[in-house]
Amino acid sequence: MRLDKYLKVSRLIKRRTVANEACDNGRVSVNGRVVKASYEVKAGDRIEINLGPRTLAVEVVQVADNVRKDDAGAMYKEV
Repeated sequence: MRLDKYLKVSRLIKRRTVANEACDNGRVSVNGRVVKASYEVKAGDRIEINLGPRTLAVEVVQVADNVRKDDAGAMYKEV
Protein backbone atom coordinates (compact mmCIF):
# COMPACT_ATOMS: atom_id res chain seq x y z
CA MET A 1 0.00 0.00 0.00
CA ARG A 2 1.21 3.51 -0.78
CA LEU A 3 2.45 5.56 2.15
CA ASP A 4 -0.05 8.41 1.68
CA LYS A 5 -2.97 5.96 1.59
CA TYR A 6 -1.66 4.12 4.67
CA LEU A 7 -1.46 7.38 6.63
CA LYS A 8 -5.07 8.14 5.71
CA VAL A 9 -6.50 4.63 6.32
CA SER A 10 -4.73 4.35 9.69
CA ARG A 11 -5.99 7.85 10.52
CA LEU A 12 -2.54 9.15 11.41
CA ILE A 13 -3.30 12.00 8.99
CA LYS A 14 -6.88 13.02 8.33
CA ARG A 15 -6.84 13.40 4.53
CA ARG A 16 -4.86 11.70 1.78
CA THR A 17 -4.02 15.02 0.09
CA VAL A 18 -2.56 16.32 3.36
CA ALA A 19 -0.56 13.08 3.72
CA ASN A 20 0.69 13.49 0.13
CA GLU A 21 1.77 17.10 0.82
CA ALA A 22 3.55 16.06 4.03
CA CYS A 23 5.52 13.44 2.07
CA ASP A 24 6.36 15.92 -0.70
CA ASN A 25 7.63 18.46 1.86
CA GLY A 26 9.96 15.92 3.48
CA ARG A 27 8.06 15.69 6.77
CA VAL A 28 7.64 11.90 6.64
CA SER A 29 10.48 9.40 6.92
CA VAL A 30 10.40 5.60 6.90
CA ASN A 31 13.20 3.63 8.56
CA GLY A 32 15.29 6.81 8.84
CA ARG A 33 14.96 7.85 5.17
CA VAL A 34 12.79 10.64 3.79
CA VAL A 35 10.50 8.99 1.25
CA LYS A 36 7.90 9.98 -1.32
CA ALA A 37 4.16 9.29 -1.07
CA SER A 38 4.50 6.36 -3.46
CA TYR A 39 6.66 4.34 -1.03
CA GLU A 40 5.21 0.84 -0.47
CA VAL A 41 4.53 0.37 3.25
CA LYS A 42 5.24 -3.06 4.78
CA ALA A 43 4.66 -4.49 8.24
CA GLY A 44 7.62 -3.70 10.47
CA ASP A 45 8.39 -0.30 8.90
CA ARG A 46 9.02 2.59 11.30
CA ILE A 47 7.33 5.83 10.23
CA GLU A 48 8.24 9.23 11.67
CA ILE A 49 5.98 12.22 10.97
CA ASN A 50 7.13 15.75 11.82
CA LEU A 51 4.07 17.78 12.76
CA GLY A 52 5.43 21.21 13.56
CA PRO A 53 7.30 21.13 16.89
CA ARG A 54 6.17 17.54 17.57
CA THR A 55 7.36 14.26 16.03
CA LEU A 56 5.16 11.17 15.93
CA ALA A 57 6.94 7.81 15.58
CA VAL A 58 4.98 4.63 14.89
CA GLU A 59 5.74 1.07 13.83
CA VAL A 60 3.52 -0.57 11.20
CA VAL A 61 1.82 -3.67 12.58
CA GLN A 62 -0.48 -4.49 9.68
CA VAL A 63 -1.48 -3.14 6.28
CA ALA A 64 -5.16 -3.29 5.27
CA ASP A 65 -7.14 -1.48 2.56
CA ASN A 66 -10.36 -0.95 4.49
CA VAL A 67 -10.46 -0.52 8.25
CA ARG A 68 -13.22 0.68 10.55
CA LYS A 69 -12.57 3.77 12.61
CA ASP A 70 -12.47 1.75 15.85
CA ASP A 71 -9.88 -0.68 14.43
CA ALA A 72 -7.56 1.92 12.84
CA GLY A 73 -5.38 2.10 15.95
CA ALA A 74 -4.52 -1.59 15.60
CA MET A 75 -2.66 -0.91 12.33
CA TYR A 76 0.28 0.65 14.17
CA LYS A 77 1.88 1.00 17.58
CA GLU A 78 3.51 4.15 18.90
CA VAL A 79 7.23 3.98 19.57
